[in-house]
Amino acid sequence: MTLDMERIIESIGQGDQDAVQLLLDRYNVQHAECFFFNTEAQERKKQQRLEEFKKNKIRECAPDSDMDSDEENPDLLLRQDLAAALLCFIGGQLQPAVLQACLHTLRILSRDRRALGPMITDSALLTLAHLGGIDPLQTCSEQEEEKTEVHSIKRQTQIQRRASGDWEEGSCSAPGMVSGSASTNGSDHQWRGDEGYVALTPGKKDVRDDDSEDENEEEGEVCRKEAMKVLCNIIYNSPQAQERASALRLLQGLWRSLKQAIWIREPPSGQFYKLRLLFLLTALRPELRLQLQQERGMSVLAKALEQCLAVRWGEGYHVIPDSTAPLISKEMSQDIIEILKTLFNIAHKSHRQEPDEEEVALYRHLVAVLRHCLLLSCDREDTLEELQGHTVNILSALPLACLDVLLAVSVDQASHKCEGVNMDCVHALLLFMDKRLNRGQKLKEKLTPVLNLLTKSSRVHRETRHYLRQKILPPLRDVGVRPEQDSTLRGQLVRLMTHVDTDVKDCAAELLFVLCKENVSRFVKYTGYGNAAGLLAARGLLNGRRNSGDGQLSSHYSSDSDSDTEEYREAKAKINLVTGRVEAEQPDPMEGMTEEEKEEEARRLISMIDRLSRDQIIQPMGVTAEGRLAPLWGQMRGHTEDEEEEDKEDDLNSLSEGWKEKQVE
Repeated sequence: MTLDMERIIESIGQGDQDAVQLLLDRYNVQHAECFFFNTEAQERKKQQRLEEFKKNKIRECAPDSDMDSDEENPDLLLRQDLAAALLCFIGGQLQPAVLQACLHTLRILSRDRRALGPMITDSALLTLAHLGGIDPLQTCSEQEEEKTEVHSIKRQTQIQRRASGDWEEGSCSAPGMVSGSASTNGSDHQWRGDEGYVALTPGKKDVRDDDSEDENEEEGEVCRKEAMKVLCNIIYNSPQAQERASALRLLQGLWRSLKQAIWIREPPSGQFYKLRLLFLLTALRPELRLQLQQERGMSVLAKALEQCLAVRWGEGYHVIPDSTAPLISKEMSQDIIEILKTLFNIAHKSHRQEPDEEEVALYRHLVAVLRHCLLLSCDREDTLEELQGHTVNILSALPLACLDVLLAVSVDQASHKCEGVNMDCVHALLLFMDKRLNRGQKLKEKLTPVLNLLTKSSRVHRETRHYLRQKILPPLRDVGVRPEQDSTLRGQLVRLMTHVDTDVKDCAAELLFVLCKENVSRFVKYTGYGNAAGLLAARGLLNGRRNSGDGQLSSHYSSDSDSDTEEYREAKAKINLVTGRVEAEQPDPMEGMTEEEKEEEARRLISMIDRLSRDQIIQPMGVTAEGRLAPLWGQMRGHTEDEEEEDKEDDLNSLSEGWKEKQVE
């Protein structure tokens, strides 16, 4: 591979486009699926560092990454040199096939974060943006500063060590190449030097004068896409490139290009990589999210989403479904997903703010389009799930007051309904939640948004709560199975209530608690006290009484009662409230013991608890009057040691009395 890169760099220095294309094509085929470089060397380096750390028990210098140093990695130096040479080379007048091969190689090199040095300069970013059809909005002074930027590429990567004799020290020019900075005012991709535009290499055809306009337009589109792919890789892999892209105002140029395509209804298939770059910029740079929001990004992207989906509007916020529309394919969904992801970047803080009248109208309009997204038909199950996942993310980030549009659709014979309200959208969300529950992977990222969305909707929409309760918490019949062992939706959600991830645990418990109308006894009935204890402790409801804050929430719920099945009523007295099921009778461990022996056993048990507590192995807890957990002894502050000992003795006596009373019963 080293020899190949050296030959490519040498051919670039000689300006031989045919040889460059031949060598690059071979290199691109060989490394088309290569995403990591020198993995063996990296592993050796990591192992060496680990052994040194174990030996010295100290890390002298924590590396910023797992990258090898340039001095120890000649292949990395060659990749950097090749990237720098290619960035200079693509500034000249190249045949479309040669330019495409160069950009393809740059895309491969941009996957390696260590080789990005030549690509994160302002000159390189502007050149790639211009080739991708983006003209950043720059001031005149900034454009003048860019004229000298290209020379830093040469100094950083030391290309002259491997270039031919035609390359002079301090210059980036060679036969077939031009020097200077990228012109951002024209559309011919030419670079301006100190003495104006440099002539084409003698004997090379000016492909921009080709009579075959259609062929050139197709080849130009391929090159634009390749340039955008390189830019996406660079922005994703380099925080420095992200900062420079923000300073160079790439977002403004990109946004202007996208808006023009949207207003003239250009086919969205040619805009995918621009949409991908827009998502990356808004995801990685908070100030760019704010800029896009201020430039009415939500409204424009909502319009783009409508175009991709070919939306037809009915009365109000109602999208008319088209039964004759083709199924959404993986390729068709790509642009839609990029738009949805960018919309989420802009809107993810909207639910924390009170929207004004204009914003409410925009959000309701968007929710109607998102409702259409949830009910789309796709040719593959994974395409549908991915599309619905990004739709749910946005819905969970929008103001709660605008979500009533999800239910504001007329009911027909094929609709799922509850109390005369269309539940198709809620049913789709329920099925989506079921799929994500069965996946069991990345639950925090993939499951919590839909749990939060269903919880919020159930809290404010009575019909949604009733429908979900019918599906998730139907009347209990089988009380011989522990709730977490049930195979239904209820069982899957109850199992999550003891998940190691706090966010997943809280979201699952919150949904079930809301479906129980935040009634403690009903919540314990469906989940068991052991599973419910976490949420009850966090809310101060361990004593079963609702506090003042929950009393305000309770006013949102109707006063209908919870109907019990005949099977539940018969077994109710035998149900263990902790486990939530009827337990088999266990033999009495103190059967045959005298009263003195029982009392002695109780004292011994309490003494063991006291000793474990003193050694801070366990901490006995009790429930306060406010319904929260607190240490069993020494709860009151300001007690003297004697008072604390007296309190502890009283607590131990009460435990002993309770133990004896339990055995007598």
